Amino acid sequence: MRISVFSAAEHDRVFLEQANAARRHELEFLPTPLTASTAHLASGSQAVSVFVDDIVDKGALAVLAKNGVGLVALRCTGFDNIDLEAAKKEGIRVVHVPNYPPQAVAEHAVGLMLAINRRIHRAYNRTRSGDYTLAGMMGSDVSGKTVAVVGTGRIGTAFARIMVGFGCRVVGYSPHRHQAFEATGAGYGALEAIGEGADVVSLHCPLTSDTRHLVNKDVISRFNRGAILINTARGALVDAPAVIPALRSGQLGGFGMDVYEHERGLYFANHENDVVKDDVIARLLSMPNVIITGHQGWFTRESMAAISQATLTSFDEYESGASLTLEI
Repeated sequence: MRISVFSAAEHDRVFLEQANAARRHELEFLPTPLTASTAHLASGSQAVSVFVDDIVDKGALAVLAKNGVGLVALRCTGFDNIDLEAAKKEGIRVVHVPNYPPQAVAEHAVGLMLAINRRIHRAYNRTRSGDYTLAGMMGSDVSGKTVAVVGTGRIGTAFARIMVGFGCRVVGYSPHRHQAFEATGAGYGALEAIGEGADVVSLHCPLTSDTRHLVNKDVISRFNRGAILINTARGALVDAPAVIPALRSGQLGGFGMDVYEHERGLYFANHENDVVKDDVIARLLSMPNVIITGHQGWFTRESMAAISQATLTSFDEYESGASLTLEI
């Protein structure tokens, strides 16, 4: 089966070709993102593979269907970038990868928290210039602190397990209780009190109409003064402009951001020689207690291998006419 892989980076090529080694699919790697104006590049393919910034809207799906594409495979968990209703109308089936190893994102969230708390990013830059003084470098013990985990699925549970291991009191917030989360030794709090009395707040929930800007000015005011906020889930969970005054006032002691509401066109590209046009990002980057990473929480060898294997398995199932295990 011929497959067009959009937004293909070198790591996509390496891991997808490894997963395809025992198969016979014809993979066409396109660095171009999928949009309505580039969808024609999939002509001759029976399926396409896309990533988080590809725009799989009504227009793109119409072009894909016209060119004989019957399957869209997302190389990620989230699917807010695809118009599922339009896909259904066009007769195009959609799969994603919901269950790649949760440790990758959970460990990245912990890494951001520790780096902010112990000023590791600042120490790195300071010592490289020969300055080994300790002024402004004091952090706090993580042990004994209260950690709020918003979203208690597989990633939230993996994060909770690590924080319980640090000796933290972990409180989860989710519409549904998960036994695996409680088995870590964590408890649950009321949804209407998200983050109340927390020293660390880490987001691991999906983006829906109910969770958009879940963390806003009012919610931040519930945190303990100086709390650290970590977002490795979806950018729009946080009202980023509301974070800036909270950082300035000291209500927030730090912000670790791997995802951003307006990351399309910014992330996964090199802008070293560009003027930063996004004022929110520019202001956040100017703050010493903020660390921004480029949507890399998932990016480990283990996750890439699992994502590639799951994606190729979906192609196998589609080609053979079997039921699609990961269909949305």
